Amino acid sequence: MAMRLPTPGFGINIHTRMHPDMDLVAEALHAEQLGFDIVTLHGDVLHGTAPSLETWTLLTWLAARTTRIRLAPLVLALPNRHPAVLAKMAETLDRLSAGRLILALGSGAAMNEPAYRAFGLAQRAPRQKVEALEEAIDMLHGLWSTSSFSYAGRHVQTDGATIEPKPSRPIPIWLGVFGDRMVELVGRKADGWIPTYPFLAPEPAYEKLERIRRVADNAGRNSDEITYAYNVPVLVEAGSSTSRGQIAGSAEEVARQLADFVRHGFTLLNLWPGGVATQQCERLAREVLPIVRDLLA
Repeated sequence: MAMRLPTPGFGINIHTRMHPDMDLVAEALHAEQLGFDIVTLHGDVLHGTAPSLETWTLLTWLAARTTRIRLAPLVLALPNRHPAVLAKMAETLDRLSAGRLILALGSGAAMNEPAYRAFGLAQRAPRQKVEALEEAIDMLHGLWSTSSFSYAGRHVQTDGATIEPKPSRPIPIWLGVFGDRMVELVGRKADGWIPTYPFLAPEPAYEKLERIRRVADNAGRNSDEITYAYNVPVLVEAGSSTSRGQIAGSAEEVARQLADFVRHGFTLLNLWPGGVATQQCERLAREVLPIVRDLLA
């Protein structure tokens, strides 16, 4: 008899770009009502001519209007907020949302370098980005657990810093990364991994997932306790074809592809609906996900 795979979680991504018909509260509530496990906010952009909303403020607004669904930025760019300040921000939002925050971080994509330069924020070489992200994780954990916390990193420092209250639970830290050294950092110190389909195709993603598991096990961690999430742009539309940018097709075709991601180790699929978002969310929840669950049973 075939082994039953664990039931995966499913998320919905919404974008922070502004447009005339936007109602992001309605989108988040719709996702919650449809039974999705998490809603993510895509686009931590501070600089540029395209109008958008600031991610953390919007995340707080959505947390106040929802009750069950977990919330995560996708992802917070490290140069935009000092990790010591972020530690306090995260504790407050997690407390006010009754423990629904997932703190998803990134090192700062090269495409955003003009923003960091425009605002006078840290610009780092690839190796420095790995170092700084690891220091940020250490600082967050230290401030969440220790009073008068001092940390002398190469990129971030504290001197006898204390935040109160301390978090009422361990706030999960996920990393949206895919470089080899970043992947090893996930295995050593992060609670979750959330790469993106257009930037990391399935086959190399499967290889890196297994690498994370090996690194975690070698570090004395339980690799089964790490969340392996995958950002997947998706369009449920008969006659559409899967491309490098998104998976597409009928409900059955999309479901088969999503189930394959789970069979290869992903435990949460964060879906980026194409087309009309509300219609696609309905189709995903009512047509696609039941088939995925049946395929994995």
